[in-house]
Amino acid sequence: MKPFLLLGVLLLMLPMASPGDESAPHRDGRFHNQATLPQDGMLKKLRIGLKYLFLRKPPETRPATPPSLQTMTRQQVLDAPDHSLWRLGHSTVLLKLRGHYFITDPVFAERASPVQWAGPQRFHAPPLALEELPPLAAVILSHDHFDHLDEHAIRRLAPRTESFLAPLGVGDRLVGWGVPAEKVRQLDWWQATEVKGVRFVATPAQHFSGRGLFDSNSTLWASWVIIDEQVRLFFSGDTGYFDGFKAIGERFGPFDLTLMETGAYNLAWPNVHMQPEESLQAHLDLRGRWMLPIHNGTFDLSIHGWQEPFERIVDLAAQAQVQVSTPQMGERVSIDSPHAGQNWWQPRPLRKRSGTADQAVVTR
Repeated sequence: MKPFLLLGVLLLMLPMASPGDESAPHRDGRFHNQATLPQDGMLKKLRIGLKYLFLRKPPETRPATPPSLQTMTRQQVLDAPDHSLWRLGHSTVLLKLRGHYFITDPVFAERASPVQWAGPQRFHAPPLALEELPPLAAVILSHDHFDHLDEHAIRRLAPRTESFLAPLGVGDRLVGWGVPAEKVRQLDWWQATEVKGVRFVATPAQHFSGRGLFDSNSTLWASWVIIDEQVRLFFSGDTGYFDGFKAIGERFGPFDLTLMETGAYNLAWPNVHMQPEESLQAHLDLRGRWMLPIHNGTFDLSIHGWQEPFERIVDLAAQAQVQVSTPQMGERVSIDSPHAGQNWWQPRPLRKRSGTADQAVVTR
């Protein structure tokens, strides 16, 4: 390849930003949200961390038996049509775009915790084993919390993944775990990159980061816009409700599908996680067509009932005439024409919801 052509290819791989884009606030070696949020001291963080590692939570925070799911095989994934997606658990979503595979926040660990003997434990096995994943064009990471960044999974995926897309600083963790630096692309808010013809834009979120007592906010957190020609997806990562959703919707909307955090909420965390009412409003701000709730159904990260996020968002969506899809873990969803799904979190027999194109109504 001629030198100038090689330079052009390398430039296309670099993150791109438009003039006037606002970088994530960074001062004193820490990243900050657009809004000023209350800061927790080290002792409070330690107390909260120990509380959620060892707290005796109400029994309804976990299902009495593992929830139903649809097991998958690699061959089924390979045979699936383009523009397919599958929820594998929590915020882990496998996407098939342009004949290539992408995955968000791949977490396959038994516990969302720095230790594997305590902390939130999975309700269900992943419907597709880590070893069964097809070769990946890219892993898309939102931030470095343990329920989103699984070190073991990253190490196992590194040889089979072409690119890792991460907010600033998160990529440094990957390199420290042995991921080749040339595979890692780190982006600031509003920066974009392209993989296999699919465009990815790191967009703002309102959250925080850290994997220990002394690294708070040393890495950035982000949501992601995913664009494949005329198809547009939004992946929220973790976030509180803020006016950034409107800005993202104005710039990149409307979205065909929003993968929206709806779960692990708590009145004590009003700024960094959303109540279902806020998740719905964020979807509306983004000008989403269909909403697929994530960050639920796999780990007991708060003290609400494990089914509650599904029940609340389905009822709220019906009232607002918003189309919401709640597939079982492992159930294929067509990005071009999603379906409402079933209320699989309820005791059997499953109660179906209508799958019409203009509403998402619970059949009572």
